Amino acid sequence: MALKTDSLQITPQVLALVAEIDEFKGAWRALGTLAPERLSALRRVATIESVGSSTRIEGSKLTDAEVKRLLSNLEIKSFESRDEQEVAGYAQVMEMIFAHFDAIDLTENHIMQLHRDLLSFSDKDERHRGAYKTLANHVSAFDADGKEIGVVFETATPFDTPHRMKELIEWTYKALNEQSLHPLLVIATFIVVFLEIHPFQDGNGRLSRVLTTLLLMRSGYAYVPYSSMESVIENSKEGYYLALRQTQKTIRGDAPDWQPWITYFLRALQQQKRRLEKKIERERLVLGTLPELSLQIVDAVKERGRVTIGEIVNLTGANRNTVKKHLATLTQAKHLTQHGTGKGTWYGL
Repeated sequence: MALKTDSLQITPQVLALVAEIDEFKGAWRALGTLAPERLSALRRVATIESVGSSTRIEGSKLTDAEVKRLLSNLEIKSFESRDEQEVAGYAQVMEMIFAHFDAIDLTENHIMQLHRDLLSFSDKDERHRGAYKTLANHVSAFDADGKEIGVVFETATPFDTPHRMKELIEWTYKALNEQSLHPLLVIATFIVVFLEIHPFQDGNGRLSRVLTTLLLMRSGYAYVPYSSMESVIENSKEGYYLALRQTQKTIRGDAPDWQPWITYFLRALQQQKRRLEKKIERERLVLGTLPELSLQIVDAVKERGRVTIGEIVNLTGANRNTVKKHLATLTQAKHLTQHGTGKGTWYGL
């Protein structure tokens, strides 16, 4: 059954959201003129947030600090817990997309390859990674003890999955190439239908967010790696699931209601963009006014999350009293916050 997108209404609200996001997309070349090392620092922070948030949405318990530690040791290629395995797989796939998005077209083979790589460290998923589901995987609700209490949403059957995926990919490819719909609306539609099909036994939510990043970057939204969309979704998880369900239950009907999901999706992109605007403004402010030692201190705090006076002295080789003066200035200007007193004092953003 062909996707019915003729019921997709371009409301004034949708138009305003698309215009705001596209204005930032066009301005990114000017906004993104920070020094390469500053952009790299922004991307590192956003990647940690994205990996942490996307895996926590699916039940992982790792904090961003734990994710950061894990990512600094990815070369070990051996992870004890399922949470660690999922984080390692997600981080590896995101880095591949950032580096090679222009070479990864939207095809069934590429989607299956991304799924395989996403679960490459997950022992439990070894049998089904990179292959469509063979068992029903309806979305269920569970009680506090982990017992299933009912089906929230029925996904495509294993029998229907291959032709529904083929249909979805062909529609998306055609819509993006013919520009019959704005790319943001095409991407939003692809994601909600992909999750309605739920084509793989596991990992569909994480893969949908990987594919969102891929499609956005392929559509020219080059700023995406520097601000975490996954973090926005984690912070509005109830709205995320509500919007998905409201649209998904209508997709196979005569008049699909695309509006709840598309509005949520565009608002999430708006939030992602606004967060990055604030970060860029802060970077500019810092870069334009602070002396070199102060910049080194701010970088150290961004890198580590928190620092002590002794750590800064060791890192920079600067005199202890000089470091104290710079910290006092940074704290007074609200670039940093002081925590504790005496020997237990440390500084954070």
